[in-house]
Amino acid sequence: MATSTTDAPLVRPDSTIVNAVKAVALLRESPVGLFGALIVLFFVLLAIFAPLVSPFDPNATILPFAFPGTAAPDGGVFLFGTDHLGRDILSRIIWGGQRVLFYATVATISAYIVGIIMGLAAGYFRGYLDEIISFFANVILSFPIMVLYVLIIAKVGASGLNIIFAVVFASSPGIMRIVRGVTMDIATRDYIAASQTRGEGPWYIMLVEILPNARSPLIVDFCLRMGYTTITIGALGFLGLGLPPPDPDWGGMITETRAFVTGGFPHMAILPACAVSLLVLGFNLLADGLREVSLKD
Repeated sequence: MATSTTDAPLVRPDSTIVNAVKAVALLRESPVGLFGALIVLFFVLLAIFAPLVSPFDPNATILPFAFPGTAAPDGGVFLFGTDHLGRDILSRIIWGGQRVLFYATVATISAYIVGIIMGLAAGYFRGYLDEIISFFANVILSFPIMVLYVLIIAKVGASGLNIIFAVVFASSPGIMRIVRGVTMDIATRDYIAASQTRGEGPWYIMLVEILPNARSPLIVDFCLRMGYTTITIGALGFLGLGLPPPDPDWGGMITETRAFVTGGFPHMAILPACAVSLLVLGFNLLADGLREVSLKD
């Protein structure tokens, strides 16, 4: 693999695990990033082990309007209280986090797949293809993103699959612009010219030579977009355009109980809102930590 003294060396596939271990080790040197990683890990573990840690059935109507700490009729305690229908808020937050993390992860990964393909093609081939892709990306980015989400969901209907489609449609152009800019820079390096001289195909060069060397800004942006997507799912749920009931959704929990905030039961809406804020904070802090890691890498 040809390299130059001024260009970064190519990241070989066999060094991926080494780089991952190195990133984890460096993250320990960033208290902010480590704290964010712990927050995200906490929610991930809750989502994975939801059937084990959830104290009650999230959809079971047990005791309406119970305050936090109230004893349940059949044993146990409502640590976070219950909502107006008697459903345990803690259980609904745990199961709601499972749904939010699943759809946010799938939607963000899907948006990255589309955005990376468009960005690599536009930045490497350039010319008319770059102009066409950039034009459509700029048109989509010209719309306020939340308005675009609402328009798409209102048109195609509220469901998990449609939320994924809306996130991919609205987010992939922004990812494309990041990948395009990095690709245009890396494509001028000497080891790319060496690969072209060896007769490597364009997509081999883009996926094997260029993409691994663009990982740092993409990893940081991925964490930020996970937070954005979490907010999006919560906002759509609050507007009644989120994940369909009766299974819990943090945004839906807030909008269902907001009328009781001023009626002496603020915990019904505040607690799921805190869950959204805490998870987004975790992703943002993790992104800051990874940015520090990338500067040291």
